[in-house]
Amino acid sequence: MPKNLVDLDYRPRDWQRIVHQQAHRFQVLALHRRAGKTVLGVMKLVDAAMRCDKPMGLFFYVAPELKQATAICWRELKSRLEPARLAGAVEIREGDLTVTFKHNGAMIRLYGADNPDACRGVRLDGVVLDEVAQMKPEVWHEILQPALADRLGWALFIGTPKGLNLFSELFFRASQRMSEGSSDWYAAKWTVYDTQALDPIEVERLRIDMEGNENAWAREFLCDFGASGEDQLISLSVAEDASKRRYELCDISQAPVILGVDPARFGADRSVIVRRQGLAMFPPLVFRGIDNMDLAERVAVQMLQTKPDAVFIDSGAGAGVIDRLRQLGHVVVEVPFGGKATDQQYRNRRTQMWWDMREWLKAGGSIPDILALKQELATPTYSYDVQGRKCLESKDQIKKRLQDAGSPDIADALCLTFAAPVHVQTEQGKFQTAPSDWHPFLD
Repeated sequence: MPKNLVDLDYRPRDWQRIVHQQAHRFQVLALHRRAGKTVLGVMKLVDAAMRCDKPMGLFFYVAPELKQATAICWRELKSRLEPARLAGAVEIREGDLTVTFKHNGAMIRLYGADNPDACRGVRLDGVVLDEVAQMKPEVWHEILQPALADRLGWALFIGTPKGLNLFSELFFRASQRMSEGSSDWYAAKWTVYDTQALDPIEVERLRIDMEGNENAWAREFLCDFGASGEDQLISLSVAEDASKRRYELCDISQAPVILGVDPARFGADRSVIVRRQGLAMFPPLVFRGIDNMDLAERVAVQMLQTKPDAVFIDSGAGAGVIDRLRQLGHVVVEVPFGGKATDQQYRNRRTQMWWDMREWLKAGGSIPDILALKQELATPTYSYDVQGRKCLESKDQIKKRLQDAGSPDIADALCLTFAAPVHVQTEQGKFQTAPSDWHPFLD
């Protein structure tokens, strides 16, 4: 080895080499536990900083918390760069958690996503986000992504699937952009059988020991985003399957047409109108920034166009909409989400409707292929109260974990179509009796 070179003792595995060879600006990697993702992130930063030819190059490593960044990355980073430090090529500052390369002034710095304001106001050339599933969406959307804009910086997102969150959002977005031919985004998944990071005997031991907890095995070692948590009401795989189903008009023509209306409560919430007929949900109508009178008019137009057999409206924020529609002579049903369930096994009406919606999805329900809707469906968890009744996670709690959409408005509008059994009306306004062989989820 020439005298002016130092060996950083890094021999990438095959999957790591593949990542290093990618030229995509944004890379999203789903990896199993103990795959070596932090080492990959560290070396990606080191390589980029050493090659940086721009003045005052700046690169971040971001973990969910600063103490995690220190525990996970700092020791690894210092260890890899120790030969360079001894050679006088880098300066390592413990107090600032920074490494500065003396030949070009480029700096690598550690941060925690638990203090996002500390990352504001900088111009970044590259960033590694480790364990992205545990980070708040605004860390990327509002702080780090804008910081990369000035010099077209890059980002590497690494982690293990953990339900619906920022990581899953980015992974699906990258996958979709790749399918559309984008050169900016790259998504890849490496399971425990792909990386060769763990001894095969240990892998088999883990698989056997985790029998009975297949979801955990699928998430932690097979990188399955669709594997549901123990308390997840609707798994992502159920939502994905529903988004791929399609029905012809002849398949649903005998089923009642039902509208569900979820008026916006406040802030960033959206007003949504959903039409469902039997096993088919139609594309939702989503509105932002409209008042109750405007929404009432839009619902009235849909009622005239689709001639629904029933219209269910959330009474929590929709009192004005309901009153206006009744004033116009329309028949609508107000549904109190927090009201008493008709089945004693549920704590309230909303939980019961979501549960019925889940059974409809499993029984063959079809939804539009909308990422936000799938995320909304697969985000809520459930629990049991002291009386043993099923309880759906509150809307406010769900909003804290939802990406972009901010609130499960589309899913709530769909669940309203299950507020009560509905039969097809005759032209005279009377109800027809459903056939004896009627599918339980067609009405």
